[in-house]
Amino acid sequence: MTEDLVPSLGRWRLWEQFALRGAGFPADGVLRLAPPGLAEAADKFGAGQPLDGPDWSGFARLFTEAAVETAHTLQDIARAPAFREAVAWQNRPVLTSGIAPFLRWTPTADSRSSMPRQREELVAHYWQRFCVKNDTIGFFGPVGWGRWDFGTRTVGVDPGTGLIAKSSVYWASWGIDALAKMLDADPALREWIAPRRVPFLVLDGDRVRVPGRRPIPVSADTAAVLARCDGVRPARSIAAELPDTDVPAVLADLVARRWVVRRLEIPADTHPDRALRAWLETVGAPEPRSRGLAALDRLERGRAAVAAATDVDTLVQALTALEQDFTELTDTAAVREKSASTAPCRSLVYSDSRRSARARLGPGMLEALRPLRLLMDSAAWLTSELAATVREEVRLVHDRLAAEGPVDLASFWFACLPVLHGAARAKSDELQREFAARWGRILAVPEGARAVTVSTADIETAVREGFASGGDGWTTARYLSPDILIAAESTEAIERGDFTLVLGELHMASNTLGASLFTHQHPDIAELLDLTDRDHPGPRLMPLIPKEHRARLSARVRHTLVRPQDRQVALADFTADPARTIRSADATVENRAGDLVVRLPDGSVFPALDVFSHVLTTLSMDLFQLLPQADHTPRVTLDRLVVARETWRLPAADASFANEKDEARRFVAARRWRARLGLPRYVFVVSPTESRPFYVDFDSPVYLTILAKALRRLARKDPSATVTLTEMLPTPEQSWLTDDQGRRYTSELRFVAFDTTMPR
Repeated sequence: MTEDLVPSLGRWRLWEQFALRGAGFPADGVLRLAPPGLAEAADKFGAGQPLDGPDWSGFARLFTEAAVETAHTLQDIARAPAFREAVAWQNRPVLTSGIAPFLRWTPTADSRSSMPRQREELVAHYWQRFCVKNDTIGFFGPVGWGRWDFGTRTVGVDPGTGLIAKSSVYWASWGIDALAKMLDADPALREWIAPRRVPFLVLDGDRVRVPGRRPIPVSADTAAVLARCDGVRPARSIAAELPDTDVPAVLADLVARRWVVRRLEIPADTHPDRALRAWLETVGAPEPRSRGLAALDRLERGRAAVAAATDVDTLVQALTALEQDFTELTDTAAVREKSASTAPCRSLVYSDSRRSARARLGPGMLEALRPLRLLMDSAAWLTSELAATVREEVRLVHDRLAAEGPVDLASFWFACLPVLHGAARAKSDELQREFAARWGRILAVPEGARAVTVSTADIETAVREGFASGGDGWTTARYLSPDILIAAESTEAIERGDFTLVLGELHMASNTLGASLFTHQHPDIAELLDLTDRDHPGPRLMPLIPKEHRARLSARVRHTLVRPQDRQVALADFTADPARTIRSADATVENRAGDLVVRLPDGSVFPALDVFSHVLTTLSMDLFQLLPQADHTPRVTLDRLVVARETWRLPAADASFANEKDEARRFVAARRWRARLGLPRYVFVVSPTESRPFYVDFDSPVYLTILAKALRRLARKDPSATVTLTEMLPTPEQSWLTDDQGRRYTSELRFVAFDTTMPR
């Protein structure tokens, strides 16, 4: 029997539970693509040594043999059912266009022409993502869970049975929205749809007002219909309540004026299909209801078949059949085109999985995490300073509006938009520069240093003085979500104290474990809600946000730890149940002794800054950067926590090896480039032309080819552009997380930290 440890780091209380993120394929899989002895043989050709003569001919033969052997290895990888299933979830057409012809090919020195080599790179690129990226997606990126435990010294793991404890298949919200749009076109169903006023419209007697415009007088009939457009009463009920009014004509006029929305809207939710079904079951007309339910049932049978698939072939068949049914029903493409304007989740359905392994952390790990307190204290300074600027600016806006009378939240919100996109954005940029400058003075990194180790005891006073919090922020700013990686060969090594901690990201002003992709893979979401209750005993004001956004927002990352007592307010987007949503036009903003508050219709009061929480968190999320950007920044370690990995920012056009067409010569030139710059064997690369960071092993020709192509693409697009290379830490050999077969996986721990000192 063990007892939960309630951990804290100074003012920051950590949640007793944390997420265990990790790859779904063993970490050493990528090492299979580094031919033994090839790098050592290449390094015999020192800088400036000509690549010719008998020695070079011998190396060229060795390289060719290794390239053919690597092609066979890549075919073994591509042939594996789990790999093909993972690719099917990511990009199913690739199985036919790339993987199938690659597997039909017989690798030889003469047959490695351009197209087979491209397919080698395709497989290698997917492989690095599945083996060494801690993305949370499907069975190839399952999320596990852990908890703090007094009975554990430092780290313990129960691997469970198999890799995956549970997998579920969910609808992308846009797919159910497309079905709702089709049902909306059915006149027999349309009369059961409840029209709603836009959230920012104020109805004051016989006058209508929207922000930024003069009040408009309306007829008594229009006012009566408009007052009943609450998103709850169907159009037919409004007509029954107003028998002497031509309700359909009035509604058509209100929709044309954009004062009312009359369409079948599905609230943002992890299970949008359930919301649609619930609405269909309210339809009183049997035949239209049956038609709608039959369409939904048809798609649900398809989703269930996808979830029940036990191998890649049945998965492909089920996905194909589902997409055909969807297109037939909705006359909509079943896969959204990839573009800059497309939000995540381009496919109709997606899968998320829970890892079988469960982790435990004890007092030894908490002690090793002590330096994190200084980082989180400084992060609170960032949000506090940003909040102070916005608070002052929006107070001026309120003063101007209040001079003309009471201020409704809708008018206040729209009047503050220039602040959010102007002064707030400018302040966030300024804060990021100042934050890095202050940390630079505290750390005092020597010029040209490769690695710096600092004792927290030596800098604690400087951090406290340099980042003294000047005030409180918004409610969600009380949360930070740090990612911590453990570099160790095994849990036994960790118990011996042979480990290093590495800070991945510090997610600002957000409890990221509240996202759907985490909460719906937790064994008991009620436990996470209990932790939320402890942080927030009272209700919170939570502005509604769009269902999705091309940058980061989709159903998978939507915050789901919303309790019945929390108050959701619709500013411009209306993405929740109308029955429990407050319209911004129905709330007021008041100045109470210099502090702006939002008063809801029931009299409850909340800080006005919380109205801007999503915008402020978006502005904050990338502000935490300890070191100013430079051509080279060193690894920085506080005690035993690496807070910044060694990083290089290099002009892509200067990497001349990338233009070498001969594979063997390119491999040698790339290794010379690496040696000249002092790069480690393993790096992650970020390039403006690539959608995601990618892994490179300088001992692997295929990964160096992928790097070379990325450098060429970037140099062609912008000859002055730079590419960022960051040391991989932990390395594949430092993967301590195992499954029940002893296979090792890359991983990271996602914590939630709550600031206990900020005023409620």
